[in-house]
Parts: sequence; C-alpha cells; structure tokens
Amino acid sequence: MIEQIRPLELSTWLSRHRGDVSPVVLDVREPAEWRTASVQPGDFTLLNMSMGTVPARLRELDPRTPIACLCHHGGRSMQVAQFLVNQGFAQVANIAGGIDAWAVELDGSIPRY
Repeated sequence: MIEQIRPLELSTWLSRHRGDVSPVVLDVREPAEWRTASVQPGDFTLLNMSMGTVPARLRELDPRTPIACLCHHGGRSMQVAQFLVNQGFAQVANIAGGIDAWAVELDGSIPRY
C-alpha cells in the first residue's frame, strides 16, 4: 500500500526517510503546469518528470532514494507511486491533495489552478 501524506506531513516524512541521499519530491505534472505553479525545493530535491515520461526516464531515479510523488490533486502522482513500487522502489509516498493542497496548507504564494 502506498503511503498517503498531506503536504503538512511532508517534513515529518522526509525526516523519517532521510539517509545518505536527499529525498526527492517527484513532480509528475506537465511542463505547462510547472510554469503555472511550482514548489521550491527545501530539505528535498525537486525533480520534474511528466507522468508519461517516467517509464522512459526510470533509470534517472535511484530505487534506494525516498520519493514523494506530486501532481495537481494526487491522482497522477498516485499512479506513478504505484508504478515505482512495482519497479522495486521501497520508500515511496503520494502527496495527497497535490500542489493544490500544498498551496492551501504550506505556501499561499503558489497559484491555484
């Protein structure tokens, strides 16, 4: 089962999964969405990788790295999270509510769309 975390819970999740490598927030939205609204990396590495490109770009991700998937509301990111688990990634979470919830819960300067 994929762990569901709200944006407010992300820091706690990152702390629990911090190891030798920086955890990744994998934004699986489309480039136009990234230009409209984006999060700023903090205690994580931000990687933009559209959902449709994830299978072809899988080798860019380390299965040992904790990855929290992000999209607009949480649907696409959940699908990518499940795909990653099916590929052997062990530390995967879905950011429930997506960037929309992030804007409400963490950073009101992020445009909602």
